[in-house]
Amino acid sequence: MVLLDRIIDFDEHSLSAELVVRNDGLLGNDQTVPAWAGIEYMAQAVAAYAGIKSKQAGEPIKLGFLLGTRRYTSNVASFDVGTALTILVKNIIQDDNLGVFDCKIHGTGIEISANLNVYQPPIEINLAAKS
Repeated sequence: MVLLDRIIDFDEHSLSAELVVRNDGLLGNDQTVPAWAGIEYMAQAVAAYAGIKSKQAGEPIKLGFLLGTRRYTSNVASFDVGTALTILVKNIIQDDNLGVFDCKIHGTGIEISANLNVYQPPIEINLAAKS
């Protein structure tokens, strides 16, 4: 389930992406999506950042895990369907396979921030392999 609509900017330490809140019912009802879904929006932006970095290095895109979220603050309880959001993620700590990202979501009247702790295993995992 890819929720980001497009990447608008990328550099060595950060990525910006945009999305329009959908009414597909995956994370909310037909009119709103709870603001905690912003964690998933942020995590997908972090994954996009890691994927671009891997591609630039000539490496395959690797599996990553969200370990936790710290200091999630939001001035709204939910997003209205159709709301345009910009997600900004900045890599503030990278230590081997662990990383911390400062994340923000902006929209009209919307200000959300959090730190995401992530882990990328050092091994390549073949998700398409049959058991």
